[in-house]
Amino acid sequence: MLEYYGADPEYSLEGKTALITGGAAGIGLATAEFFAKKGANLVLADLNPNVNEVAKRISKNAIGVAGNITKQEDREAVLEEGIKAFGKIDILVNSAGIVALESAEKIEESDWDKTIEINLKATFMQSQLMGKYFIENKIPGTIVNMASQAGVIALDKHVAYCASKGGVIAMTKVLAYEWGKYGIRVNAVSPTVVLTELGHKAWDGPVGDAFKEEMPSKRFAEPDEIAGVIAFLCSGAAAMITGHNLLVDGGFTIK
Repeated sequence: MLEYYGADPEYSLEGKTALITGGAAGIGLATAEFFAKKGANLVLADLNPNVNEVAKRISKNAIGVAGNITKQEDREAVLEEGIKAFGKIDILVNSAGIVALESAEKIEESDWDKTIEINLKATFMQSQLMGKYFIENKIPGTIVNMASQAGVIALDKHVAYCASKGGVIAMTKVLAYEWGKYGIRVNAVSPTVVLTELGHKAWDGPVGDAFKEEMPSKRFAEPDEIAGVIAFLCSGAAAMITGHNLLVDGGFTIK
């Protein structure tokens, strides 16, 4: 049952511990930095072997665990290390992901498999692990899955990515439906193009300029804008929101 303790005007994460996959770069890193300002302890999971150094630069109340979230032993390790460091985990943000850009008739099976494995399967498996942990320990946890506007509309040369993110959105709804009785909330965030380092590489130039002209906002999103939305969904101010896919797309999908 989703208990009501009063709306939180501060959107505070004080005393909460958040496990963030893909936490050493991009949206994951921006989310970690935003969460630290809101008082959260941080457990960052990333392939980057220097993720612990990244974590310590963000906050003294942060640790990083290097590993591959497609592997069960690594998923379990980051949860165990987080509990060891902070006593418990309250929040999971599934931010790790990849994109393989190719037309539907040309995409290689290996690229399809890798995209689905990381974006969809690993997101589910990490969520399943955390869900079991929340249920067994009676923790009213919160999960936010990184989806995309590509999960609700078609984008050229994004067939595997669109399929994976559409799956994330559907999965999010099922988890919210099944786990609501335990006080667990599960939501998705679906950004437009985000100007991370990879976002700049992919979208700076004429192609990106043309894309922006189709958006009511006439601009792409900054990483901290996505981080702020994730923080809101994890805060007490969003206690009645579950099973939702929150589009942060500058209006691109309204037409």
